[in-house]
Amino acid sequence: MVVALVVAVVGLVAPVRAAVAAATPGGCDPLVGGECLLPFPNDWYTRADAHSDTGRRVAFRPGVLPADALGVPVDPTAWNRSDGFSPGSTLTVRVPGVDLAASRVAPVTDIGASLRADAAIVLLDTDTGTRWPYWAELDARATRADRQALLIHPARNLADGHHYAVALRGLVDTGGARIPPPAPFAAVAGARLHPHDPLYARQRELAPTLRTLARAGVGTAGLYLAWDFTVASSRNLTGDMTTIRDDAFRRLGDRAPEYTIGAVTDFDAATNPRIAREVTGTVSVPSYLSLPGGPSGSVFARDARGRPVHLPGNTQLARFRCEIPRAAFSTPSRPALYGHGLLGSRDEVGAGNVQAMAAEHDITFCATDWIGMAADDVLTVVGALTDANHFAAIPERSQQGILDALFLGRDLVHRKGFATSSAFRTADGRPLLDPRAALAYDGNSQGGILGGALVAVSPDIRRGVLGVTGMNYSLLLDRSADFAQFQPVLDASYPDKLRQQLVFDLLQMLWDRGETDGYAAHLTDHHQVLMHLAYGDHQVANVASEVEARTIGARLVTPALAAGRSPDLVPYWGIRPAGTLPYRGSAMVVWDSGTPSPPTTNTAPDGSGYGHDPHSDPRNSAAARQQKATFLATGTVVDVCGGAPCTANPA
Repeated sequence: MVVALVVAVVGLVAPVRAAVAAATPGGCDPLVGGECLLPFPNDWYTRADAHSDTGRRVAFRPGVLPADALGVPVDPTAWNRSDGFSPGSTLTVRVPGVDLAASRVAPVTDIGASLRADAAIVLLDTDTGTRWPYWAELDARATRADRQALLIHPARNLADGHHYAVALRGLVDTGGARIPPPAPFAAVAGARLHPHDPLYARQRELAPTLRTLARAGVGTAGLYLAWDFTVASSRNLTGDMTTIRDDAFRRLGDRAPEYTIGAVTDFDAATNPRIAREVTGTVSVPSYLSLPGGPSGSVFARDARGRPVHLPGNTQLARFRCEIPRAAFSTPSRPALYGHGLLGSRDEVGAGNVQAMAAEHDITFCATDWIGMAADDVLTVVGALTDANHFAAIPERSQQGILDALFLGRDLVHRKGFATSSAFRTADGRPLLDPRAALAYDGNSQGGILGGALVAVSPDIRRGVLGVTGMNYSLLLDRSADFAQFQPVLDASYPDKLRQQLVFDLLQMLWDRGETDGYAAHLTDHHQVLMHLAYGDHQVANVASEVEARTIGARLVTPALAAGRSPDLVPYWGIRPAGTLPYRGSAMVVWDSGTPSPPTTNTAPDGSGYGHDPHSDPRNSAAARQQKATFLATGTVVDVCGGAPCTANPA
């Protein structure tokens, strides 16, 4: 069947066909014209590959990825190692003049509407035949109406390795008039084209997807646009990290990692009533980075098949800092890793809230730098926003940082690790670390965003707390007050807002390897996770936390908020309640400091109408720390809020 409304555009089809060069997979998609990569993600930019888990391989051609303002092209090599697109992909397209409310497109406040039988946007998992939940919005940061992206966000991460079809139908403009399909798509979705037609290859590639949509009840009548894409497989998403982990631990065998104690500082109770001893030093870790010592900007050394390899003699000296509570000198403490915040350092393990939790619950926290996203990576991050060719250094060095933390964790629990050092013993030789306790993890902000990946791949951690967390930086950046300092750099390099959204999508394809987004599908297979959220968080958007909770299967501790507090039609749609506490398993707890509800657009709370930033409030609550400590010790989520919504005092 020819797409409805083709009559309105049939006069344009012939000139459009004449102007379109022969469409070739991997080159610009001709479906909508204009910006090369639209719609995105898109299997037009993949090729068949019998050796990949998905049967596909990303195959961007040179010149397809957006150049920066200076015209510097992007080498697609790093992207073309993927066998599909990010499971957290924002579906990006442009529909000039669309009125989302009039078109009844599901907003962030009504995610359930995305699954209506007559929904204007259909996201279909073609492997299972099930509809996928999402919300859609127009880019509120756009400066030109003709360059405004329509952003479709999966409300739960797309399934690793699965194939999806997308359909937009029945869209109307602000005057209520039906928006006709782009002329190239009308031709492709219409009658069979002649093999010499420049759109013939595109029609052949899209035909199976149109048939699948038709079987699902989405015919071509009223269709504005349709396309398809494949999500990267779990092995492809996590393969670099598991390769270096497995190789490093194989080299280690049953030994403890080599370490050096740099300094041991004892505090008297008057100086520090919480912490009795601070220990610093280095742990020796095999480095898989291309430069000796793995400085900022390093990427993986790779073999001929593209796998990370260890170059002989290349060793990373991971610097660490440990805080041993005063209570440990009476009863050996539980060992735990701590994950620091955005572009910070291991020294954040000395923050007041971490020391308080250590003292209150007899936990020794140790931290190393999240290299790749640590203080000494700031210039690399700026450089990557200037030229996307440099971006791979961030997630690849971050994975080395995760390995550094794994080795630090092994020294914390190995009987021949830190336990053998006098730095971790009393003067009379008694241990300060409990040899029977499993390793725990607690991280906040970036420590939560990257910490999910660490927990997922750790052979020693059983339980982790991800504080004020979320996942998928491409979803977070627009919505984070933290990104304001970097936005001018991005604006100078990629001034067009539509292109910026595509850059975010592309960066996420690589970023998945170094943050929770790429590991979320299997995070809770063998681990338990407690998520703490700050309602109205200015730095880590609540929507990113909610997507994570749905993806990992975390249960919602209820009541989550006071009645009427959320603007959503169904608050926390799709997140199953934990029921009566105590609850044993992964869960999400919302902490409310009274901050106004966050924006319902892809913008950050700007401070003028959003009040206090509650980002630090949960970790500064003694009740929250009690809940975290109990969970880390037992895997049980207990009620610390008296059966009411959890509240935290503004820090």
